[in-house]
Amino acid sequence: MDISWLTDDCEDFPSVNNALEEPNGLLAAGGVLSTKRLINAYTNGIFPWYDDDQPILWWSPNPRAVIIPSQLHCSKSLKKSIRKSTLNYTFDKAFTDVIGRCGAVREHNQGTWITEEMRDAYTELHYQGHAHSIEIWDEQELVGGLYGVAIGKVFFGESMFSLQANASKMAMLAIGKHLDECGYKLIDCQVESDHLFTMGAVLITRDNFIQSLRNLVDATADKHPWDTSGKMLLGDLLA
Repeated sequence: MDISWLTDDCEDFPSVNNALEEPNGLLAAGGVLSTKRLINAYTNGIFPWYDDDQPILWWSPNPRAVIIPSQLHCSKSLKKSIRKSTLNYTFDKAFTDVIGRCGAVREHNQGTWITEEMRDAYTELHYQGHAHSIEIWDEQELVGGLYGVAIGKVFFGESMFSLQANASKMAMLAIGKHLDECGYKLIDCQVESDHLFTMGAVLITRDNFIQSLRNLVDATADKHPWDTSGKMLLGDLLA
């Protein structure tokens, strides 16, 4: 089965049931990273992921890695690191820096790049209130963080970075606990990794994931998780 090629002026996607088994989840190529298209993609269980020398590639893998915020796991070693830590965290205070650092880490590790096109698209999503970040600070230095897209009661995680030991895990723990308190029901991790499994990620079928989205993307969170001010101490997460 061949993948679909998208035009720039059509925001619709083919059914995720048309996604390839190999490579797992590849659904379509082409189009543009407009805000409307990206929101439509996430709402339907699709996300962009491609290298700088490729066209835009759209994916919906099966199975899907997710975390239930209320079931987020904090290992004994991570708790120990947090108790000893003097690091702080914030939300939405340095979104462009976070996405820039995520892109730099991926490029250095020769992984999938966060291209300039993607940085611009997600920065626009941020300005429009859809994309958000958490930042981990060592005094005034940004040492870790992650960003993603929030729709309804779902947070679609995109990428994370860590310049100190466990900083990205601390970011995941902080945002997961905060999302749980605000009534979010699902964190989409997109694809599996050992790093995420240690935090409580599980695999569910694509069908179950899509069904969950139908029930959650049109819901309203109990309270707005990004309306915070100032830096918060990571150690307080264990209080």
